[in-house]
Amino acid sequence: MSDLLRAPAEIKYAEELDWLESVDDNPKPFSWRLSPKMVRLFVLGSERSDNLDREISPKWFGDRSFVERSIVTLASDRGLLLIGDPGTGKSWLAELLSAAICRSSTLVVQGTAGTTEDHIKYSWNVSMVIAKGQSRESMIPSPIMTAMETGAIGRFEELTRSTSDVQDALISILSEKYISVPELDSDGIVFAKPGFSIIATANSRDRGVNDLSSALKRRFNFVRIPVVTNKKSEAEIVRFRTEELLRRHRIELDVPPTLLDVLLQSFADLRASASAAGSDDEKLESALSTAEQIGVLEDAILHGNFFGERSLTAHTLASSLVGSLARREPEDLAILNKYLHGVVEPRSREEGGSWPEFLEGGREAIATLS
Repeated sequence: MSDLLRAPAEIKYAEELDWLESVDDNPKPFSWRLSPKMVRLFVLGSERSDNLDREISPKWFGDRSFVERSIVTLASDRGLLLIGDPGTGKSWLAELLSAAICRSSTLVVQGTAGTTEDHIKYSWNVSMVIAKGQSRESMIPSPIMTAMETGAIGRFEELTRSTSDVQDALISILSEKYISVPELDSDGIVFAKPGFSIIATANSRDRGVNDLSSALKRRFNFVRIPVVTNKKSEAEIVRFRTEELLRRHRIELDVPPTLLDVLLQSFADLRASASAAGSDDEKLESALSTAEQIGVLEDAILHGNFFGERSLTAHTLASSLVGSLARREPEDLAILNKYLHGVVEPRSREEGGSWPEFLEGGREAIATLS
């Protein structure tokens, strides 16, 4: 695993999954590797009441009901659609569920304007077709077809980014559970094996890009993942991801709790400002998601490690925040400048601590970008 830039969940947590499978005596749907109870436990972590011989760390932080409804959906014959704002952990939850259920989270189709029907069904190896003709050997199955043939979970990222004809191709797969291959005289139908399902994700901010048809909506159960607003939960997510980052980069650096509080409070302030804004021009282009907080902290940690004194400072944190969130110029810079003068400056006078240094770092970053 050390030679992988980013190991999928089934490899990263292989030892934990093996152990859970060895002690799991609960009923399992289809060909699932873990029972629904153990899938939930793998995703959300163990509690004392679970009476396990070892602790299972939480990997996704959110309401238990979202995870339970997702698991129940995958045990039925309906697809699962995780929908929410950017950075709410939809893809990560989909990956964890796939890894726990079938030990395969990499059967993924990425939805874009360029995604075609071939990407979710099949294509052909042209050289083999020329040499030997069309056959199952010369066919290149899509990740979705592979999931069907193996009874696994197929994933479709950013479903609403793909065009309507691609979305429509999913309807027959979800309802009929097979793919016809008319080019083949025999063996021209690929049937799904028990355990096959699809987890799709959709960005709620993409509404209107390529809206789902009512026919496709009926074949999905919707689970809406909200933005994390609870400070404690958000702190746990940021801390969890930061620890992973430090391990991956082999960086020995402590994140002071006071600076984590500054980061969380800054995002809370900016979200409140965005909610009170009268128009989109008065809002940052950023979604101000938890994932973007993690990105700001990652940037600050790496900068401090490589170009600073191998420590995280409020000055570097502010510089990373401005650099990460100022995507439109001059609009976003003006919004951030207003925030520094109207909120951070009074707070630095009243509370002191890390806020004065944070204010200075933010001002310098804005001056550099202006």
